[in-house]
Amino acid sequence: MNCFLHERAAAVGICAVCQKAVCRDCVGRDAPRIVCRTCIEQRRVHGFEYRSAASIGGWPLIHICRGVDPVTMRPRVARGIIAIGNIAVGGVAIAGLALGVISLGGASVGLALALGGPAAGLGISAGGAAIGSVALGGLAIGFQYALGGGAFGPAIIDGQHCDPAAVDFVRQWLSERMLPPHCRLP
Repeated sequence: MNCFLHERAAAVGICAVCQKAVCRDCVGRDAPRIVCRTCIEQRRVHGFEYRSAASIGGWPLIHICRGVDPVTMRPRVARGIIAIGNIAVGGVAIAGLALGVISLGGASVGLALALGGPAAGLGISAGGAAIGSVALGGLAIGFQYALGGGAFGPAIIDGQHCDPAAVDFVRQWLSERMLPPHCRLP
């Protein structure tokens, strides 16, 4: 097999991005994957990436990315004050897998607020399965309040129980309409 650019030169491998055979002169990067000079120069990537010029503490204000890094063949991770992508880490993280102060995603871990399928955090967590100080979800495990189909914690509201402290919390911070019928005053 010969190089796609130099027809008389033997290929040393295949570019991980464009899948073309490359000779020793055409290799732009060889660790951990071979990438040809053309792909490096044209910045061909699998996916998309945007990083704002503004930054705070070394973190970009906005970082949006998705896809796979062509060199490492690993998923790209958005890291920023506002991070959006398949995987995101930041102040506000929005992703399939999100980790941040405020996080929204398929699976979410947030310090103040976590919203997602499974959601875990120190503050308010809401999702199919939620763990947090205040947990809202199908399965809710709350350190202080738990509201859901299956609720576990010091003060709970579930299909059978209406703890007065949890009812007061819902009335004060959420809405009377969020209370199940068996917890409302007649």
